[in-house]
Amino acid sequence: MNSFDHRRYRPGPAMTLPHRQWPNRTVQQAPIWASVDLRDGNQALREPMNVKQKGRLWDLLIKLGFKEIEVGFPAASQPDFEFVRGLIEQDRIPEDVTVQVLVQAREELIRRTFESLRGARRAIVHVYNSTSPVQRERVFGQDREGVKALARQGAEWVRRESLRYPETRWTFQYSPESFTATEPDYAVEVCAAVLEVWRPTPERPSIVNLPATVEVASPNVFADQVEYFATHLRRRECVILSVHTHNDRGGAVAAAELALLAGADRVEGTLLGNGERTGNADLLTLAMNLYSQGIDPDLNLGDPDEIVRVCTACTGLAVHPRHPWVGELVYTAFSGSHQDAIRKCLSVQRADQPWQVAYLPIDPKDLGRDYQAVIRVNSQSGKGGVAFVLERDDGLILPRWLQVELARLVQRASEARGGEMSAADILALFRAHFIVDQAPHRLLGYRIERNGHDVIEVRIGGPDGERSLRGEGEGAIAAFVDAWTRWSGWRIGVLDYREHAIGAGTDAEAAAYVQLDLDGQRVAGAAIDRDTVAASLRAVLSALNRRAMVDYAEAA
Repeated sequence: MNSFDHRRYRPGPAMTLPHRQWPNRTVQQAPIWASVDLRDGNQALREPMNVKQKGRLWDLLIKLGFKEIEVGFPAASQPDFEFVRGLIEQDRIPEDVTVQVLVQAREELIRRTFESLRGARRAIVHVYNSTSPVQRERVFGQDREGVKALARQGAEWVRRESLRYPETRWTFQYSPESFTATEPDYAVEVCAAVLEVWRPTPERPSIVNLPATVEVASPNVFADQVEYFATHLRRRECVILSVHTHNDRGGAVAAAELALLAGADRVEGTLLGNGERTGNADLLTLAMNLYSQGIDPDLNLGDPDEIVRVCTACTGLAVHPRHPWVGELVYTAFSGSHQDAIRKCLSVQRADQPWQVAYLPIDPKDLGRDYQAVIRVNSQSGKGGVAFVLERDDGLILPRWLQVELARLVQRASEARGGEMSAADILALFRAHFIVDQAPHRLLGYRIERNGHDVIEVRIGGPDGERSLRGEGEGAIAAFVDAWTRWSGWRIGVLDYREHAIGAGTDAEAAAYVQLDLDGQRVAGAAIDRDTVAASLRAVLSALNRRAMVDYAEAA
């Protein structure tokens, strides 16, 4: 048998929920966020964070605006115990922040957990036990009644131990671990048994957390499970319904989003999705998904580079450059058609309008990213990207026909190099190929007389020395072309001419672009000069020189 054999596996549990409501709902507000970076994210690391690293990440979570933070598993780890004690004794927990700790449903561990929280103003004690058939039968050797009794006993130990610390405002949380693989009716039954012990009220609710301990089915199935639970649990108004999704199938964020539609109030997850196996729900991605839909995420996410920097330093895990919303390259376009669409949209986007820019779901500036990195050029890029970079960095607004020709040059150079072209590289190519006003001929000076039409006298330096040319026409360019035609005998037509200022004020320069028809061949030229007329003449001369160099090369 081939070792890669799909017949060894069974599909995840499906539900019959004919009157499901979640597909018709929309998320209207941010959920209650609960960060588990310091517990779930920490236990998933090759090298768990030390106290200093956990403190740095704690400070970041506070800065971002998290109000519920799971800080560790104090009964299972001495560093976690000391970290929790340090937060309390050093008064590092803000008034509006509640710490959360995790503990198994075992008496001695629950007692140790409460000891770690002594003196806290408020805290969430999160107790759990596994409820799925495979855990009941293969791990615990218990039937349904036995596992339910274990959950009820754990709840009683939590309730009883909390009475020893009346100075703390306690919130109790229960998780039927492996919820997604648990029979839905049994999950409700076990949680109801726990709540009977705790007797929550609408004023003092308990948290029931539904974990996708292992993601075993698609997000829509998880939503069905959450809706079934939410609609079958008695006294739902006394419960904050939480979800904790994992990413085994790559759907943790989607599952959490659909769970909110299905009735969840709260989401546990981590920054950047760190966690066991493939990770937890990425709270940054989920929050930014809400933000992009016009919903306030209630988190301070305006500096993702700091988030990436701190998380990388504390966890040792790199962040992929294509990570949703915050990756280095997520607002960067290399594709030519994408670049052209972005450039055109940005040129008409106004600050007082709703954001509508192709390929950019949000304004990168909202996350501290500027437009310098929006368009970058490689061999896949087209004229739009090349034009955008030159306009953004050098103030050069190329006409379309020049964009097309330059883009071909940039593509060839990128293919030869095998990599990205910088703005400086593109500008150098532009100057080398189109600003060709010094050889073989160069403009030494000019004089224009205007008497109904323009008469020009130009001094040109060339391989044969200096010469004077004279011509006339409607405007300086037409007069110069006439002068060159009289001297060279070339048939010259001006197909297009553009000019614009670079910068503003008395120090502004002029950029000029011309496309000539030289004996039936289209030739482009460009120039930059402080004198507008000189820029136009030198642009024409650049085109003429480009043609002349071809003639010299053919003659050689």
